[in-house]
Amino acid sequence: MQINHRRRYQKLFIALPLLLSATVISAQNNYVVPRTLNGQPDLQGVWANNSTTPLQRPEFFADRDTLTEDEYQRLLARAAEIESGGGDALFGDGFLNAVITGEVESYDPSTGNYDQSWMSSRNIERRTSLIVDPPNGRLPAMLPEARERMSTEARIRRENPADSYLSRPLQERCITYGMPYMLAGYNSYYQVVQSATHVAIIQEMIHDVRLIPLDGGEHVDDNIRLWHGDSRGYFEGDTLVIETRNFSDASEFMGARGNRLFTERFTRTADQVLRYEFTIEDDQTWERPWTAVINYTFSEDPIYEYACHEGNYALEGILSGARADERRAQE
Repeated sequence: MQINHRRRYQKLFIALPLLLSATVISAQNNYVVPRTLNGQPDLQGVWANNSTTPLQRPEFFADRDTLTEDEYQRLLARAAEIESGGGDALFGDGFLNAVITGEVESYDPSTGNYDQSWMSSRNIERRTSLIVDPPNGRLPAMLPEARERMSTEARIRRENPADSYLSRPLQERCITYGMPYMLAGYNSYYQVVQSATHVAIIQEMIHDVRLIPLDGGEHVDDNIRLWHGDSRGYFEGDTLVIETRNFSDASEFMGARGNRLFTERFTRTADQVLRYEFTIEDDQTWERPWTAVINYTFSEDPIYEYACHEGNYALEGILSGARADERRAQE
């Protein structure tokens, strides 16, 4: 049965009572960015992506990039009900989908999620999408060859889900969640450390570390391909700009492979807010580049150790289970 999301939106924003208090994430007017000892904009600290703003704008909002005050307050009220009600944890865009539709879609239907108490408190913004370009807040059209590539890869995964460890996803093998890591609300913390010549970005999920020279120099030879690509950074006023290319073809992001060019811009807009903007260009995947903005919030707490390889008994269990299924089928 097809769900009428437009009608559900209208019902949500008409029927819910108002919540009179709210936490707002916004830039400060005339904010003066703090500096390191060597004069760089100081971006250091632990920053969290706990936003509920979806990557793509729900079609209901059409060309509106922000909620009205009334809609925002009603959304806050509904979100508070969901957070206090327990049930399956709402990862990423699933949070807003549950607010809108009233239906919780499990992140992992085969085993079920953690419950909501495992999740960080979420930041509810007035924005209707993380994507700011195209102006409609939606991903640009995917090229036919990219759709065919993704369809072929999905078929291979279905037909050979556990032939060997190579058949399993990179994150399941404790290699990487990729870059950028988009899932919000769960291990979605980053630590930024600066020196005069480099910046290090430590990702809590699988404890990935990117060490980026700030010389704005040439990239490595095109034949060298890396999980997180080859990054070069420089400061443009108060903004740290990082350009990354030379991704491995095995380092997938939403259908894009090694051809993509990834440009990030980090700007501190308040003591508690780090604006993270990224643009992806890939003429083998989308019809045009696209740009998104995530407002990271400052955390007083350190990031946690992510012990993945050290406790990764699941991979052995998955492969052993697949071999057991094959023996039963033969018998």
